[in-house]
Amino acid sequence: MIDQLEYNTERPHLIIPEYGRHLQKMVNQCIAIEDREERNKCAKSIIAVMGNLNPHLRDVPDFQHKLWDQLFIISDFKLDVEAPYPKPSREELAERPEPLKYPQNHPKYRFYGNNIKRMIDVANSWEDGDKKTGLILTIANHMKKSFLSWNKDTVEDDVIFQHLYELSEGKINLKNSDEDLSDSQDLMKNKKHFKKSKGKRNNRKRH
Repeated sequence: MIDQLEYNTERPHLIIPEYGRHLQKMVNQCIAIEDREERNKCAKSIIAVMGNLNPHLRDVPDFQHKLWDQLFIISDFKLDVEAPYPKPSREELAERPEPLKYPQNHPKYRFYGNNIKRMIDVANSWEDGDKKTGLILTIANHMKKSFLSWNKDTVEDDVIFQHLYELSEGKINLKNSDEDLSDSQDLMKNKKHFKKSKGKRNNRKRH
């Protein structure tokens, strides 16, 4: 009796362990079927079993496509059946994805965020006028709010104007202007009010 016990360390490696050993055996038996028509029927039956094992994924786009790809992977690409989707290759599975390019537009002032740089670029593309001036002041006030969130202390407008000048590559210069940004306390009050309002909405959803 003890001699008939099987240990996982002595069993064949499971290619996709989530499906379990029984499904792996079903796939191996399907590979061994000589009649192609019977093999196709067997493969479709296995796909049905795999779908039943993952009912929560039925609404996922290309759900059936994923199942067929996984079936071929479990078979170690040895299964020869007529699939409704192209059969993946071992080389495609081994390919490494391209490294993600992280935006590094202004690492010197990361507390402003990348959206600020995009807004500045948009402002630079507009023609001079009241609309552009209004956008620049909105950007500057948002920069001041972001700075205060990071620093928690007061900040002079001249500091924001200098940063805006640098981030715009010298195209936006408010350093010698008479413009005044919103008061630091008002900006922080607006932020606190927004957080409280958001918290109340979340509490209403819980009830």
